Amino acid sequence: MTPSDGYTELPAGKLAAIVTSLEMSARPALRPDPPAAPWRLDHHARIDLAQFRDVYRRIGEDLIWSSRLALDAAALAAIIHDPAVEVRTLRANGIDEGLLELDFRHAQVCELSFFGVTPGLVGTGAGRWLMNRALEIVWSRPIRRFWVHTCSHDHPAALAFYMRSGFRPFRRHIHIEDDPRLAGILPRTAAPQVPVI
Repeated sequence: MTPSDGYTELPAGKLAAIVTSLEMSARPALRPDPPAAPWRLDHHARIDLAQFRDVYRRIGEDLIWSSRLALDAAALAAIIHDPAVEVRTLRANGIDEGLLELDFRHAQVCELSFFGVTPGLVGTGAGRWLMNRALEIVWSRPIRRFWVHTCSHDHPAALAFYMRSGFRPFRRHIHIEDDPRLAGILPRTAAPQVPVI
């Protein structure tokens, strides 16, 4: 049996996730916003690194988001302060409760690098509202392709959400990484649905 035919053992300390990449090549019809949506979208030309890390962590800790937390300040700033990368936050009651990171660094292409809302807003329509704002922003630019990837550590409804939003899957692969909880990037209590081995 080859690794592609069945089980492949992972060494202790490693995590594996199924990654699905999705794309769209034209602006889709927007899904209806929730009535009287109480949220605001703030654009941050040079977001404070602590502010970015805070909302990133609160959204992604139990989804094993760690890549931005593993970067030192200079490396993180080089990405999120790049003029071709847009960072916006969804504000609710004066607090950042959602994150939208749009990467326009490749000509006529935008990657939805990070997208999400904090656990308390899941199921309220805030994600749909935030996606509608993303689609409006992205397709107001001269792009040919908008793409995103999600993985099996993300919220169980993430893949279906992206497809309802107009993205089409085009690639699937396995991503293997060091468990960020063992490196202290995330607390050991993060993502209890994924055991630490």
